[in-house]
Amino acid sequence: MYLDKVVLCASSAYEQKYYFNEDFNALPERIKEELKIMCVLFTEDVGGILTLEFDEKGNLTLKVTSDEGDILYDEIGSVLKIKEIQQKKAELLEALELFYRVFFLGEELG
Repeated sequence: MYLDKVVLCASSAYEQKYYFNEDFNALPERIKEELKIMCVLFTEDVGGILTLEFDEKGNLTLKVTSDEGDILYDEIGSVLKIKEIQQKKAELLEALELFYRVFFLGEELG
């Protein structure tokens, strides 16, 4: 069904917008709200654009990009914040990967 990367959600400090992929509407509202808060707070704190995307194997990646001339973007803070999210939200991120693998890639729970 999905052969390349699939974006779960994204937040942009430049456009001050949050995007959620409606293919994931089956997720509980609490999870969707937690993702929104996490992404928006990240971009408010360090700037740039944060994208959560699944690769073809179902691994969830937190990808950060910024405009080349953005002097307000905190590159070091971005790396530290990603590590913090990966630690504090490890259970959520693992559950999202499992959800994707089962419902999108059709893997069996084993």
